[in-house]
Amino acid sequence: FKGGNMNKVTRFFRSFTPFEYLLWGCSVLAIILSFFLCGNTDYLNLAGSLVGATSLILIARGRISGQILGIFFAAFYGYVSFTFHYYGEMITYLGMTAPMGIATLVNWLKNPYHGEVREVKVNTLKCRDYLLIALATAVVTVAFYFILDALGTNNLIMSTVSVLTSFAAVSLTLRRSPYYALCYALNDIVLIVLWSLAAMENSEYIALIVCFSVFLVNDIYGLYSWSKMRKRQKNAPCSDCETSANHS
Repeated sequence: FKGGNMNKVTRFFRSFTPFEYLLWGCSVLAIILSFFLCGNTDYLNLAGSLVGATSLILIARGRISGQILGIFFAAFYGYVSFTFHYYGEMITYLGMTAPMGIATLVNWLKNPYHGEVREVKVNTLKCRDYLLIALATAVVTVAFYFILDALGTNNLIMSTVSVLTSFAAVSLTLRRSPYYALCYALNDIVLIVLWSLAAMENSEYIALIVCFSVFLVNDIYGLYSWSKMRKRQKNAPCSDCETSANHS
């Protein structure tokens, strides 16, 4: 690394708080322990879960790199869902979450907030925006119910609820709203239930229960972190605001 690049890397890692390092470390440890204690041997699943946990802590800080890792996690999770005939999860992540993740990445790149470390600029949505997202979510959820029913999806109702929470979450992430984390937290709860049902048939899926429990904690922190980030950006000096606006 040249001097300038090294300074950027140093600032990037220093921007995380001790609590965030602790949260990430505990998340990784929980995922690794559950993987081996459950007797899993598919290291692709382990790698995917670790990528997912890392992406969440980055997204919680508004880091664009978190979206890149999130796209890889969507591909991994789509594969795992296919193996247990959770076609709703597979279609949702491969057909919706991954493509919308790419759109979100582009949107975040176009809307950076330039402070000491580059992060996305938090958006404030209007009532009309929330109504449009709610309408689109309702339409997608109803359509997916019939599609998943035709495919013979396991646990149809819970899989449909997962589509609802996932679509709302990715839509809010695309629009850079702090409430993305709330919808993802609700989705995590749904997924914990879904994989608990799957674990009754195959104990290896207990690792996914632990994985999404870890994700739930991270998403709750994400809501807190984005709320603080929005307040900090709003109260930033005008010079920072102008810099951000020039790059939007």
